[in-house]
Amino acid sequence: MSAESDLIKLYSQRILALAAEIPHLDRLAAPMASVRKRAPLCGSTVTVDLDVADGRITRFGQDVKACALGQAAASVVGGHIIGCTREQVLRARDQLRAMLKEDGPTPDAPFDALEVLRPAREYKNRHGSILLCLEATLEAFDAAEAAACA
Repeated sequence: MSAESDLIKLYSQRILALAAEIPHLDRLAAPMASVRKRAPLCGSTVTVDLDVADGRITRFGQDVKACALGQAAASVVGGHIIGCTREQVLRARDQLRAMLKEDGPTPDAPFDALEVLRPAREYKNRHGSILLCLEATLEAFDAAEAAACA
């Protein structure tokens, strides 16, 4: 298979559909925490705003400036993030990283739709963009809890 046909396969209809339908694509007014993360290899950025109560995400907003792969990941995350605990977000990030870097198993539900990004494991320069939303969410979660304790 040529590199061009590999890229065509990578950007499947499902990935493009997810990228076109990103949930919570608005920034929040007065969030408890806001974090902007950038993938240095490709320049993708994701900004996450969130609120946390009783150890769970209660409000979530995101601004996604990324390739279709990063957008697809943000779409899956945005669709399932409300109500999640820090442990669930951390597990999803670690499982996604292992899936991409070590051909590990698909992330657990509710983030199992990230399986669609498995073909991206061959494109290491895209891993940073794919992980951005979960990494920004974790950092924002920690900042929100720290602010609540202050």
